[in-house]
Amino acid sequence: MNRSAINRSIAEATEFFARHCFALPPFASWEPQEWQRRGREADEVRFLRLGWDVTDYNSGCFETLGTTLFTLRNGSRAGGKVYAEKIMLLRAGQATPFLYHIHKTEDIINRGGSGTGRVAVQFYNSSPQGGLEESPVLVVCDGIRRKLPAGGAVVLEPGESITLTPYLYHALRAVDRHALIGEIATVNDDATDNIFLDRLQRFPGIVEDEPPLRLLCHEYPDAPQ
Repeated sequence: MNRSAINRSIAEATEFFARHCFALPPFASWEPQEWQRRGREADEVRFLRLGWDVTDYNSGCFETLGTTLFTLRNGSRAGGKVYAEKIMLLRAGQATPFLYHIHKTEDIINRGGSGTGRVAVQFYNSSPQGGLEESPVLVVCDGIRRKLPAGGAVVLEPGESITLTPYLYHALRAVDRHALIGEIATVNDDATDNIFLDRLQRFPGIVEDEPPLRLLCHEYPDAPQ
């Protein structure tokens, strides 16, 4: 991705979240120069990769395959917090790729209100070989069990949510308008716990065509000595 596209996406997401009354923590607005001077007090943000996360999964097709996220809190399987929370902007016409998690269980929540879109979540069970299995899928939506055919989808209206369990392939799509999506989950580990159906990368390669507006969650410098 071009850095200019990442900068533009962060600026648009910041405005979108504010317009829909979702406030971000103070470090969301730290500029790269601020990170150069921040000491060990910010290590939780650094090590658990809190903050901005813009990706096209190295597909080169951000307009149709990509997400803009902000990780608000996270823990580690080694100890500490046992939960994670994200907020994301999925633009009209954008989707995420099919993937499953080995460890993470998550609730995907349509946090939107007036002027935001619906979210379609499509499912397959994973096969023992890691592919798509043609078997019925069982999901829970706001405490209500539902049975779907392989490849079936649930469309979340604002306020609705769905629980995604390990080894369940899922893909999200904004149905009609930009969608405001929340995620409440067990510990998030983007380095090892995202199993993509296709050969994609969790974080994109970046072409530095302009200076960064904000650093992404995997770009923080070490604390100064």
